[in-house]
Amino acid sequence: MTETTGETGDDRIIRESGIDARIANIVQPVLKGMGFRLVRVRLSGQNGLTLQIMAEREDGTMTVEDCEEVSRAVSPALDVDDPIEKAYHLEVSSPGIDRPLVRRSDFRDWTGHLVKMETSTLVADRKRFKGRIAEADDEGVLIERDQAVFGEEPRVRVPYDAIAEARLILTDDLIRDALSKDNRARKQAKKRHSEDGAQDETEAEDNEAED
Repeated sequence: MTETTGETGDDRIIRESGIDARIANIVQPVLKGMGFRLVRVRLSGQNGLTLQIMAEREDGTMTVEDCEEVSRAVSPALDVDDPIEKAYHLEVSSPGIDRPLVRRSDFRDWTGHLVKMETSTLVADRKRFKGRIAEADDEGVLIERDQAVFGEEPRVRVPYDAIAEARLILTDDLIRDALSKDNRARKQAKKRHSEDGAQDETEAEDNEAED
């Protein structure tokens, strides 16, 4: 996956190219209008032809019901534009725990965890990196190498515009932190829904009193 330009409202630094980019341009506005954000689009030959759309809510959560809702919404948009000439299977999913990192905020949110990364250009004489995210700023990410060979710097700074693909590596620490973040996000969402419901009831009572 490489970065392309021209998508409006897409803050991802790692984006699709070719047919995947065309599909992303179609589904991105649909997702945004529903309160979701696109993580990744990938068309593969798996099970004949499979279109995988990874998405999540702004708070990072994504339930089975959310996946079904997104699937129902993007299917008509894809049917209208018809970017895929052959029959395909649509698969909408969450990013998962060992998720792709596609936004600057992803790297910041998962600082301290192991990541596997590929770059489009040579960085410190390499294109593949595996290590811990030591820090992430607006320009790039500092990787603390997992197994630096003799003579290599234990840390290497990778600019965002050089990253072709990045993904978290599944560890016990990652599972624990991911579950903890998901629980916090769900509790906050539930609290917001309760507050919104209470506000709606208050407004309804006020309107009845005015009538």
